[in-house]
Amino acid sequence: MADITLRSEDLPDQITFQRKVAATGFASAGQERWVPVDTVWAGVQDQLPSRSERADDGLVLATGRARVRVRWRDDITADMRILHGDRVMQIIAGPAMLGRRGGLEMMAEDYSTAGGTA
Repeated sequence: MADITLRSEDLPDQITFQRKVAATGFASAGQERWVPVDTVWAGVQDQLPSRSERADDGLVLATGRARVRVRWRDDITADMRILHGDRVMQIIAGPAMLGRRGGLEMMAEDYSTAGGTA
């Protein structure tokens, strides 16, 4: 396994990881909300538009996909989401370890729900 170290210049973007938690209280039963895990420096590289289209019941949807790299940490999971400026992205692949804990890499795409809101 190659030794990979992410340098400061490889991580020019600030992102915030969020995780979903169940809301508490009787009135909010069954509801969930997103809470911040941490804000970190990252490398966010948008993918080519041709790779960010998918067919959904015959309709082609454009989704903004990006490769996201951060320094190594063991508390990031695939069920989290990422805030990058005004952009909200869900993790769709990874996170995968780079080298010997030199960093994490994941694929993310613009977050959407059935109602079209984040």
